[in-house]
Amino acid sequence: MAALPITIQLISAAWAALFMLIIFRLIAKGKLRVEYSIIWILCTILLIIFSFWRKGLEKTALLLGVYYAPSLIFLAAIFAITVFLVHLSLVNSKSQNQIKSLAHEIAFLKHEIAAQKKACESNV
Repeated sequence: MAALPITIQLISAAWAALFMLIIFRLIAKGKLRVEYSIIWILCTILLIIFSFWRKGLEKTALLLGVYYAPSLIFLAAIFAITVFLVHLSLVNSKSQNQIKSLAHEIAFLKHEIAAQKKACESNV
């Protein structure tokens, strides 16, 4: 039974390392931008650290007044996801404003081209 915590630590570290490799591969293939991957890399590093340094998780939980140390991981994950969602909302809003601006510019340019075509046709 004493080997169970070590097994769990190794399994969680292996999954976190695998996730880190997947993130790096997505970055290398250009499917994930670096600025979006930073939070995933930081969270994975924390998971790897706390999977090997279990007392660190307990000390951090005690310092923050959390009774059950593993729940601190869920609290941190919820916080990270919330920050990431706010960031994505900001990026989405900025993109929508840029799209709206570009659509207005295209409509103006189409109108200008149509006006120039009419002017050229009337001159011929």
